[in-house]
Amino acid sequence: MSGPSLFGRPRRYGRGAALTFVFGAVLAAGAATGAWGDRSAPSGSPVRLSADATTVNSAPAKGKALSDALAEKGLGPEDARELVSRSGDRWAAFYTEREFEGFQRTLDGQYVGVGLWVRRMGDGRTEVARVQPGSPAARGGVRVGDRLTRVGGTDVYGRPVTEVVALLRGGEAAAAKPGSTVVLGLERDGRASRVALRRALMAAQDVSVEHLGHDVTRIKVDSFTRGVGRHVREALRGRSHRGVMLDLRGNSGGLVSEANETASAFLDGGLVATYDVDGEQHALFAEAGGDTATPLVVLVDGNTMSAAEMLAGALQDRSRAVVVGSRTFGKGSVQEPRTLPDGSVVERTVGTYRTPSGRTVDAGGVRPDVTVDTAKGSGAAKDQALTVLGGLAPRS
Repeated sequence: MSGPSLFGRPRRYGRGAALTFVFGAVLAAGAATGAWGDRSAPSGSPVRLSADATTVNSAPAKGKALSDALAEKGLGPEDARELVSRSGDRWAAFYTEREFEGFQRTLDGQYVGVGLWVRRMGDGRTEVARVQPGSPAARGGVRVGDRLTRVGGTDVYGRPVTEVVALLRGGEAAAAKPGSTVVLGLERDGRASRVALRRALMAAQDVSVEHLGHDVTRIKVDSFTRGVGRHVREALRGRSHRGVMLDLRGNSGGLVSEANETASAFLDGGLVATYDVDGEQHALFAEAGGDTATPLVVLVDGNTMSAAEMLAGALQDRSRAVVVGSRTFGKGSVQEPRTLPDGSVVERTVGTYRTPSGRTVDAGGVRPDVTVDTAKGSGAAKDQALTVLGGLAPRS
């Protein structure tokens, strides 16, 4: 399942202006259960396409064709759903009014769930990667490392992470309400157990800060919901940093305005990205006054997507950061929603964005400056980032 990638209507962006649209094909599916955390790439993810001009340019054309078809009078929601499925627009999607409302709540940093981050292991198992403190999962005794075997009546072995996330939320419609019950099948130390949890409306924790040795600060950003840029700025204030590790691994995207504010924390103005909407060109600029002196490493992986790719590409192009990890997902297209008379929403592709040097990440992704073998685990990338920071930090 691919989660919503809803975009508000884009407009020309200047310093101080607000930008409301979103780059993020799976933001809602990840963030609404507490996101995914560091995880293996889920099977069932869209296949990476070759980075050729035909692939990059065809999506907006298909999106335009979809928009023209939706303009037909008397089009009902089922007709719209069918049009989306046949459009050939890879990122087109149909959402009910209720799904739209839930996604808007997700962008506000809230979600209905049990407070679990999950990851897909190489053997097809689903493992608990993180438990949100004070969450229903924490109160129910769920621990990091537990194997998640069932959600409700569904065996989750071999299922993509996105599907498991949707089940935790209440199904593909992501329509579960606070107080609804979900029964989880767990396995720990070879012993199977079942736990019934009541979903709750919770605040997402999309920014976490870890102070490592030698005055290095690791800032992990899981997705770009409202307020993330401010939290990143706060993490940089009031403390001496010999180096910063901006961890975007597993970040599925989010609000471009928040990704741009995060870029502004490390840049002193200048171009962050350009993008087009039905052929009309727009640009994103960083605010002046960011920290341009502290050595910076950006961690990425194959699950770094959309707005996170835009941010990583901008910091790389501007020679502000060394990018460490593996090639990112490659989702550089822009979607825009259209509301139908019944309140349902259809999303279509309207263009692509480019990094300051003019690169498109669509299909090709962002290639790291220092590549780390993902088979060595997430700790290897972190260790390599520390090594790079050690070489960048000024000698005392």
